[in-house]
Amino acid sequence: MQIAFHIGAHCTDEDRLLKSLLRNATVLLRQGIAVPGPGKYRALIRETIQALEGTAPPAETRSILLDAICENDAIDRLVLSNQNFICVPNRIFANGLFYGQAEKRVRVLHELFEGDDIALFFAIRHPAIFLQEAFKRSKTTSFGDYLGMLHPGDLSWANVIARIKAAAPDTPLTVWCNEDSPLLWDQLIRQMSNAAPDTALTGGLDLLSAIITKDGMELLAEDFRKTPPKTDAARHDIIARIWQDHAVQDQLQDVIDLPALSPSLVAEMTENYEDDIAQIAQMPGVRLLMPFR
Repeated sequence: MQIAFHIGAHCTDEDRLLKSLLRNATVLLRQGIAVPGPGKYRALIRETIQALEGTAPPAETRSILLDAICENDAIDRLVLSNQNFICVPNRIFANGLFYGQAEKRVRVLHELFEGDDIALFFAIRHPAIFLQEAFKRSKTTSFGDYLGMLHPGDLSWANVIARIKAAAPDTPLTVWCNEDSPLLWDQLIRQMSNAAPDTALTGGLDLLSAIITKDGMELLAEDFRKTPPKTDAARHDIIARIWQDHAVQDQLQDVIDLPALSPSLVAEMTENYEDDIAQIAQMPGVRLLMPFR
């Protein structure tokens, strides 16, 4: 069994990628690719992990889980998505570590599905925007209490990715920046599902429709119809050209209004983010998806 785990991060696509995949569930199922609804597995896997209490799962655990998740026995690939696979929101900064539970949770997922061909998918985001959005979604009223011993400037995605990779050195890990998701959406749907290249999939423009005007989307559809892009690079070039002239301007900039994040601190975090991306791009066994600009 091939299993694609979309493990986060929080405050990135907010389940929109799963929804796009679910739109293609019937087509994918014909190829032996299952995209079950989240109700089939999220609580089940969480409760299974909690019941283990750190012990190794019994030998029959995998079969029990797959029987509950998959209604069809003729499945070759399973796509599972949950931003809480490696951490619940209020534990993101627990014990002074950024996603400190990531290694343990990744190892547990491998133990639950021992012997399966696992691939991991993980989106990152500008740390200042991520921190602001994560705090808004937390149950904490004090920013200092939420972040704990960490300083905002210490947030490192490169460190998180390196620790995930250390926990599963032989597992392919695909990473992308949430800021690039509109350009990468079709590519993400295809890579996560591993559908045959000639499969007609829908939803590849789901995010673009929110940041490109209606006229722009019509021009984009017309360009794709006249000259269907044969590569991801060609597709990105067409989208980038339309985006330049038909962007919905108020959707392009994230507003940072958290008092603790001063302009100078945000500038520092931006520089750190760029350094993180450069480091991740060089990590063995990690594929960083970036649009061809």
